[in-house]
Amino acid sequence: MLITRADLTADLRGLGLGPGDAVLAHGALGAVGDMIDGPDTIVGALLDAVSPGGTVLAYTDWNAPYVALLDEEGRVPEDWREHVPPFDPATSRAIRENGAFPEFLRTTPGAHRSRSAGASFAAIGAHAEWFTADTPIDYGYGPGSPLARLVEVGGKVAMLGAPWDTMTLLHHAEHLADLPGKRVVRVEVPFRTAGGTAWRWVEEFDTSDPVVEGFDEDYFLTVVEDFVATGEGKQGRVGRAPSLVVDAAPMCAFAVAWMEARGR
Repeated sequence: MLITRADLTADLRGLGLGPGDAVLAHGALGAVGDMIDGPDTIVGALLDAVSPGGTVLAYTDWNAPYVALLDEEGRVPEDWREHVPPFDPATSRAIRENGAFPEFLRTTPGAHRSRSAGASFAAIGAHAEWFTADTPIDYGYGPGSPLARLVEVGGKVAMLGAPWDTMTLLHHAEHLADLPGKRVVRVEVPFRTAGGTAWRWVEEFDTSDPVVEGFDEDYFLTVVEDFVATGEGKQGRVGRAPSLVVDAAPMCAFAVAWMEARGR
């Protein structure tokens, strides 16, 4: 049986999404099942579930294979610089490792995208422009980021068949947590400007590994499991995908406390 937009909307409403909500969605589309309009079905269902007045976000990052060229100082060799396509919020593809959902949302008519590169988010809906406007380029998961704004407005995070250790909100918690010895990375990033490609150093807490020594590689999973074990969050199925919806503010606060209790 093909899954319809109305089917998924009902499932999402059953997990607590409703009119006016802002929701950051992570989706493993293959787990959802065969949808009548492919990935556009889940994008439309999310919009329907939070309408009127709601906003749907996705973490896009960007497809930047050039990072394999970076030297130990985070610099791109001179011979390669002219060949590396710059980041453009309007056209750069979402990172492929995150699946198809972010790219489908990014390219849906009416979507906006934040100006950061690695910490890039797309949003569509009533407050999409606010979520993505004037976001920081350095430390793009911290204050002023779409994640910070999601917490500020009491938004939600929906894991639609996606592994719990991929919850991007926890990178915001890493930024906020008072932890000694946080890993910091600095890399050169090309940005498209009206005058051509502009290379810029971007600094960020390391999001490719645990932010401090001593945390397990997949510790995000443990954080979310421990949060759910307190009775928070709501689980169910969206289509055929086991799914979880949590409130962003308490999830983030719990994660910060969890990290600080174990990382000092």
